[in-house]
Amino acid sequence: MDIKLQQLKYFVLVVDEGGFRAASSKANRSQAALSTAVKELEKILGQTLFEAGHKVKLTPFGEICLPKIRQFLNHYQSLTCDLSAAAVGQLGQVRIGSVPSVAAKLIPKVLAAFTACHPQVEVSLIDDNAAGVELRLLAGEVDLALGNCLHINDSRIDFTPLISDPLGVVCLSDHPLAAFKNGLAWQQLEAYPFIKNGTCTLLAPTPARVLAESALYSVENITSLFSVLELGIGITTLPKLAFPTDVKTLVWIPLIDPVVEREIGIFRLLDRHISPQAHAFFTLCQQELMCQQELKSEGK
Repeated sequence: MDIKLQQLKYFVLVVDEGGFRAASSKANRSQAALSTAVKELEKILGQTLFEAGHKVKLTPFGEICLPKIRQFLNHYQSLTCDLSAAAVGQLGQVRIGSVPSVAAKLIPKVLAAFTACHPQVEVSLIDDNAAGVELRLLAGEVDLALGNCLHINDSRIDFTPLISDPLGVVCLSDHPLAAFKNGLAWQQLEAYPFIKNGTCTLLAPTPARVLAESALYSVENITSLFSVLELGIGITTLPKLAFPTDVKTLVWIPLIDPVVEREIGIFRLLDRHISPQAHAFFTLCQQELMCQQELKSEGK
């Protein structure tokens, strides 16, 4: 059966308006056009929908059809609304991959703004290390990824920088180096045992690389790293975002010689279209995080 949507709409309109004349006025179409559409629908269905006569009265078959057609039209309207909402990023899902420091410090603010504007969009946040985030993006497990560009070498990935994250020295709050609150030079660190971690690759292009190269200890897991640091075994370097603000036993001091910063940004695949909701999240990240960076710069 080749039933047209307009035929169904006109049939319901005639019932709701109580006649073809009132329905034609409501639809801004001629009475003949509505009558023809209903007759074509009856021909397709093989049964009469209205009783003969001047007043509109449904046949028993028409009585069966009316609630089913109403249900279909309601579903159709709902589908239209859902698809329209999805097209502008108001429905669906967005999957975000992030390194832990960004997920903890930056993403919550963006998420709060995003959910306020897109309350019907489901958001999945997956944190992983830099290599894991890259693999998830390439595998299509996430739509977007947030992190630093240091470990990303795949030409299929596009990187948009958002903020700069300075490197600093982390030690016990009663450590001799803790007195140098305004900043430290790498040479001042040589006298103390150094604990290497995954972010120490940031030191590689600088003279401070000797700290990591001569380190006696190496700890990759960030939680374990803080536990070791709290034992007073040694010191380390970390980007500021990776340092938790609620740790009272440790301090973060800027490394001012050399000045090292990692670029934090958002990644997406060049050969894959992102969904409207993912694009909305991407745009909001740019707005929110760049705004934070500007406010931070003004504060200086």
